[in-house]
Amino acid sequence: MARLLTAQEYAALAADLVLPTQAFIDGTFVPAVSGRTFATSNPATGQVLTHIAACDTQDVDIAVAKAKAAFEDGRWQRRSPGERKQVLLRFADLLEQHAHELAVMETLDSGKPISECQNTDIPEAIHTIRWHAELIDKIYDNTAPVGSNSVALVVREPIGVVGLVLPWNFPLLMLAWKIGPSLAAGCSIIVKPAKETTLTALRVAQLAHEAGIPAGVFNVLPGGGKEVGAPLGLHRDVTMVSFTGSTDTGRLFLRYAADSNLKRVVLECGGKNPAVVMNDVEDIDAVAQHIVNGAFWNMGENCSASSRLIVHATVKDKLLERIGVHIREWTMGNPLDPQYRLGSLVSEAHFNKVREYLEQAAAEQLPVAFGGEHAAGNFVEPTVFDGVGPDSRLFREEIFGPVLSVTTFSAIDEAIALANDTVYGLAAAVYTSSLKNAFRLSREIRAGVVTVNCFGEGDITTPFGGYGESGFGGRDKSVWAHDQYTELKTIWIDLSE
Repeated sequence: MARLLTAQEYAALAADLVLPTQAFIDGTFVPAVSGRTFATSNPATGQVLTHIAACDTQDVDIAVAKAKAAFEDGRWQRRSPGERKQVLLRFADLLEQHAHELAVMETLDSGKPISECQNTDIPEAIHTIRWHAELIDKIYDNTAPVGSNSVALVVREPIGVVGLVLPWNFPLLMLAWKIGPSLAAGCSIIVKPAKETTLTALRVAQLAHEAGIPAGVFNVLPGGGKEVGAPLGLHRDVTMVSFTGSTDTGRLFLRYAADSNLKRVVLECGGKNPAVVMNDVEDIDAVAQHIVNGAFWNMGENCSASSRLIVHATVKDKLLERIGVHIREWTMGNPLDPQYRLGSLVSEAHFNKVREYLEQAAAEQLPVAFGGEHAAGNFVEPTVFDGVGPDSRLFREEIFGPVLSVTTFSAIDEAIALANDTVYGLAAAVYTSSLKNAFRLSREIRAGVVTVNCFGEGDITTPFGGYGESGFGGRDKSVWAHDQYTELKTIWIDLSE
């Protein structure tokens, strides 16, 4: 992990950054065919950082053709597992060498606090690449038990040209979650970063090429969803799309697949995640720390955020008291200053969306336990609303901001029903000192990840994904992530005379 610098040192790095401005296709930076660009801004200040190539269908066609040619001639996929492994390890080393640069670039582009980028996102991204690199030569294919007159091999092959469509909340880390297993499998990839947060994807592609990933294998197309995402989803030479983002956009990729070549689609979408606190918890202060972390980490711009606190009525007041103490530790300010734990929301448009929920809470006359204020520069302070019923929009809809709703229950059956009263099913957290309650809650809450007495998503060894409208088709992270980027093939050999 690279050490944290001072605010002055980060400001100096920011002033000296050379920001990428063009698409990355076939191993080089190129302008959009149309010549059009779009502005990318620092959401904390409103300052325009640079103008970036605005790609469209023409650029998608070029990138797909280059990626397909690279896949078919085997310049990457036919390298031995050991060779691909060594290239990806060199790639991870380069990312580590440029950790400060990438952290500053991410903070400027997204409004994320520099301490989070430096201490979590960048090292986790590097670890993800290394982990998948090391896995390449440790995944074995199989033989089937077919008798002595035949040999049946069950082998994995890379699926082909893959579109990787990223969210704006964890630009570099989500990039790593997708490029790690897809490149390890031998695929050629076309990355479509979120329009709000394009910079690090472009820089990472350049470093990947420098590490030895061949031209045409790793391409990045900046631009909007209609201009780049839709053409990727509809392209008949794209054999798979892995998407992380909103459920509404995820539905579009299913339609694109149906209207084109029935490409494989893997979706990781939204969440409205419960944190269930039983009345038998022993350390209420530790629970409060986890709740605050789960609700406000990354300004609540997190699909697995604990946005619904479902707490036993007898411990609610005591828990809220401790939550109030720990909220004070989550200071908000200049994202480039490592003393602050909260930065700005990603854009003015998203800030306005979150502000509408604050206004909705006022219209519903929900009691404000903490916070509720917003400020210039797309900043919203950590906010807790009490007395939120299951009919409230704040209970049902994904806010994707630093807003926690509090709902009480009196029996475990009621807690489970409230936790499952959502169209989503991405993550959940359970807090209890009873092993029986822990097992029952973690089993009966319908979510892809359930943590007990902590908030988190597991680590790189555990799969991440959800139930219901949180997505389907595969999982990010872990050995299971490799499955979605490969096809299974049976090879039957007749040995009979």
